[in-house]
Amino acid sequence: MIHWQLLIATSILILLTLPGTIELAMITFAGILPSRDRLPKGTVTNIAKLAIVIPAHNEAAEIVRCVHSVARCTPPDLLETEIVVVADNCTDATANLARVAGARVLVRTDTAGLGKGFALKFAFGILLNEGFDAVLVIDADSVVDSNFLLEVVRRFRAGADGVQARYLVLNPEASLRTRLMNVAFMAFNVLRARGRERMGLSVGIFGNGFGLTKSTLEAVPYDSHSIVEDLDYHLQLVQAGRKVVFVEGAHVRGEMPAGGRGASTQRARWEGGRLRTAVQNLPGLLAGVVAGKLRLLEPSLEMLLMPLAFHVTLLGITALMPFGIARIYALFGLALVAVHVMAGILVGGGDWRDFGALLWAPFYVAWKLLALPKTLQSARNVAPWIRTDR
Repeated sequence: MIHWQLLIATSILILLTLPGTIELAMITFAGILPSRDRLPKGTVTNIAKLAIVIPAHNEAAEIVRCVHSVARCTPPDLLETEIVVVADNCTDATANLARVAGARVLVRTDTAGLGKGFALKFAFGILLNEGFDAVLVIDADSVVDSNFLLEVVRRFRAGADGVQARYLVLNPEASLRTRLMNVAFMAFNVLRARGRERMGLSVGIFGNGFGLTKSTLEAVPYDSHSIVEDLDYHLQLVQAGRKVVFVEGAHVRGEMPAGGRGASTQRARWEGGRLRTAVQNLPGLLAGVVAGKLRLLEPSLEMLLMPLAFHVTLLGITALMPFGIARIYALFGLALVAVHVMAGILVGGGDWRDFGALLWAPFYVAWKLLALPKTLQSARNVAPWIRTDR
C-alpha cells in the first residue's frame, strides 16, 4: 500500500515539474547560442514621435534621477521625443520634482483604481490621441544607458510590434538579496529572452524597459489591471498574433529593495500575481494549443514553470523517492536548473561576485518557501496592489 502511495506521489511530482523542465531545457540551450542582431528585411515602420512614459506613485526620491537618465540618451535621427511622468495618486512631491527635472507630468487621481496598469492605460489613451507613434515604459526607480533610445527605435523602425530591453538590477551590491536578485534577473530577463528570440518567439514583457507601437496598442488595447499587468498583457499580445522582440543592446536597471518588508512584499506580489495569471489563462492557452495554435505552446509551458525555488524543492523531493527513473529525472532537472542559472550569469554579463552569491542560494530558497503564505495571499482575485518600500 505504501509503495502505491509513493508511486502516485512521485507521478504527481513529475507531472508538476515536467512542463517546467521542458521549458527550461528549450530556453536555456537556445539562449546560450550566439546572439544575433539581424533586423527583418523589407519592413519599415515610420516612428517620428515617441513618448517615454514613467509611471510613478510617490517616487520623489528617485524620479529626478530617472528623468535625467532618459534625458541624457542620444536621440535618434528624425525623432521627436517627450518624457511623460504619470504622477499616479501621489501624496508627495513627485509631480513637482518631475516638472522641474524637465518632464511633462500627467496627474492621475483615482483611488478606486490603484496600480501601474491603471496608470499606463490612462497615459496611453492620452498620448495615442496626440499622435505618438510608439510609447516606452521606464519605471521611476530606474536608469537607462545613453544608447537606449537608439537601440529601441531601431527595432521599432524595423517593424517590431513591441520591444523589451535588457532589464537588470541597479544596486546588486546593496545586499546579498539584491545580488541574488540580479542573478535571477540575468536568467529570467536575459537568458530566457535570448532563448525565445532565437526560437522566433515573443520574448515577453518584464514591466520595465518595454515599448509598444501605436498599431499594437490599437489592435490590443492596454487594459490590464492585475498586479502583474505586464505578464497579463503579453499573453494577450501572443494570443492576438503579436510579437515582442528583445533589444539586447539596450539596458535598463531598476533599484531593488535590499531586504526586509519591501523585498518580501515585492516577491509576493510578483509570484502571487503570476500564479493567479496562470490559473486564469492556462485553460485558454492549452485550448489554443489543442486547436493548432502552436505559438501558444511556449507561453503555456512558461505558465506551468513554477518559480525556481519551488521547482527545485519539488525536484529535490522527487530525487528522494525510491524509484530509479524518477531519481534520474530529478537529478537531470536539478542539473538543468544549475546550468540555467550559471548560463544566465554568463550571458547576462555577471562576474565572480554573482557566481559566489550562489553559495547562499539554499538560504534564498528557504526564504522563498517561508514567504509562500504571503505569495498565496497575493494570488487571490481580491489581492490589492501594494507599493514596494525601498
